[in-house]
Amino acid sequence: MLTRETPLTDLPGVGPARGKKLEKLGLRTLGDTLDHLPQRYEDRRECHALRDAPQDRPCCVSAMVAETPRVSFVRRGLTLVKVKAVDDTDTVHITFFNQDYIREVMGRGDSFIFYGLVERQGSQLAMTNPVFEREGTARFTGLIMPVYPLTAGISNNLLAGLTRRAVDGCLDGLPEILPARLRREHQLCQTQFARKNIHYPTDFEALAIARRRLVFEELFVLTCGLAQLKDRRSAGEGRVMEGAPEDFADLLPFAPTGAQRRAMEDIAADLKSGRAMNRLVQGDVGSGKTAVAAFGAWAAAKNGVQCALMAPTELLAEQHARTMEALLAPAGVRVALLTGSVKGKEKKVLLAALAAGEIDLLVGTHALFSQGVEYRDLGLVIADEQHRFGVAQRSALAEKGGAAPPHVLVMSATPIPRTLALIIYGDLDVSVMDELPPGRTPVTTLLVGEDKRARMYGFVRKQVGEGRQVYIVCPSVEENGGGWEDGPAMDLKAVTAYAHELQERVFPDLRVGFVHGRLKSKEKEEAMAAFTRGELDVLVSTTVIEVGVDVPNASLMIIENAERFGLSQLHQLRGRVGRGKHQSWCVLVTASRSETARERLRALCATNDGFQIAEEDLRLRGPGDFFGKRQHGLPQLKVADFAADMELLKEAREAAEALIAADPELKKPSHRLLKKRVRELFQENGALFS
Repeated sequence: MLTRETPLTDLPGVGPARGKKLEKLGLRTLGDTLDHLPQRYEDRRECHALRDAPQDRPCCVSAMVAETPRVSFVRRGLTLVKVKAVDDTDTVHITFFNQDYIREVMGRGDSFIFYGLVERQGSQLAMTNPVFEREGTARFTGLIMPVYPLTAGISNNLLAGLTRRAVDGCLDGLPEILPARLRREHQLCQTQFARKNIHYPTDFEALAIARRRLVFEELFVLTCGLAQLKDRRSAGEGRVMEGAPEDFADLLPFAPTGAQRRAMEDIAADLKSGRAMNRLVQGDVGSGKTAVAAFGAWAAAKNGVQCALMAPTELLAEQHARTMEALLAPAGVRVALLTGSVKGKEKKVLLAALAAGEIDLLVGTHALFSQGVEYRDLGLVIADEQHRFGVAQRSALAEKGGAAPPHVLVMSATPIPRTLALIIYGDLDVSVMDELPPGRTPVTTLLVGEDKRARMYGFVRKQVGEGRQVYIVCPSVEENGGGWEDGPAMDLKAVTAYAHELQERVFPDLRVGFVHGRLKSKEKEEAMAAFTRGELDVLVSTTVIEVGVDVPNASLMIIENAERFGLSQLHQLRGRVGRGKHQSWCVLVTASRSETARERLRALCATNDGFQIAEEDLRLRGPGDFFGKRQHGLPQLKVADFAADMELLKEAREAAEALIAADPELKKPSHRLLKKRVRELFQENGALFS
């Protein structure tokens, strides 16, 4: 008897070799296949006569093989099998590539259902590599067919056969994690119906009902976990700390913006609330988040506790340390820097001073929460660029606070659409800084084609001649065919080769350097530091400079193959210039003729508002690419789509928060299975729920 625990290798057609390939998809048991959801569907329900087959989409046709299939050997590794099939209305000529076995399974007079695109070639109908099944024994035609994510060596038919067995044999007794009352209130179908119709829907209406249930469930479970996390953190008694933003403002060499004041007031209210703060300050590039972080560090020192400020790179940590020292030292705040480069006696002295409470603010990289780093009394943790750390790392640093949990303040320069922020930052309170300090000149953004390259290089020379510096960003480290001299024919600019060619052939009299992610950390830091010190005129780079140091003298950002980047990423890169008193430019270079790609890039030229750009980016690309390959520490969603399921996200979130408010620990018997699912979902970050 088959159960959800039945190993796939126990099933006919799945031996050890196929079992290993299925494991790459996360599939070990029959029950696993129920969670392996289709990525799209093919409507194979209707069977057409050849004469009436639509030619703009794949369809099913029923036809009889009229002649014995003919095999021809084109060249080594390529054979063609030609099949002529007929029905009462017409003849179709079918070609199969490298499927010699068809000669054995198709005999003259046999009838088959073929699924594929029927094309008219002159006066003849043709099909190429269609799916086929003998008429009367159909398993994969005559239905809405699920199409699954695959891996090498695993066919869609094999996976569909496995999910069909799971749907037919394993749905009885499938645990229902959503309480009946919740399902009634939100008009959700039962889990059995959802699982059956997400794989094998009776019609597209049933598919929509099934998908709605599964999207709601996924978002509901996730937001339940985040609500629990937020509850536990906010329920944690936080030390009461006093600190008035107006007192701190006197230390600043400028008047804070309204947005900066509001963020500081939010922080001040959190610090004196008696609950542990967990706040995100989300501000656009250049909105002045550093001053807000400095306010937190000043308040901590004023209340006799320590603060740790964590940055994603050594260079950024060094910059923060210099800025904080300049702002806070006059107020008596003692600032120190701890990165991987601090070693030996220097590190020993620093750690001893930290443990003795002789350091008020420790700035650094992830080294801040490494073993052996002990704080005398850590009262505030500030994490810069939150999505580069993730939930678990943030927690690891927070644990350094000992008995009383430290307050946590997270900074992000990545503007994120409100809907996405509900999930990504679901365990945090959010302050949005949507105002730029006065005096920051907006960056002028231009879109140019390859035909303007010579003029663009002339502009680089003009900027350097005026004493400015230039970034040139490429999307790839490796050559992708062609030599550099091929110009637009070279698909992606390669950083090292491009930098050398610029130095030798275009700007022999300028100082050109390069930096990319595959350099050793030390080499990367050295190149960036040389640019910061003004020892390089042009820095050729990949996106490693996206969250980077402040170089007020850089006035021009050139982005090669700009169509390869997301809008939010381009906006982040653009934020590297315009930091000084000089007019700055961002030039987007593209050889793409795609109107869609050019429309996206024109959207960036039209506005400097990061939040507006983020909304457009989410709409155009969806959430999967929003962060690229970065990990933000939360479980990956399988079925929900932030852009399409916005209303359902709000509904699921409100329902989850109401349920957690009524039963914070999910102790009610009716919530037992929900609690188990929440734990399973967060098991990668198990420490969060311990």
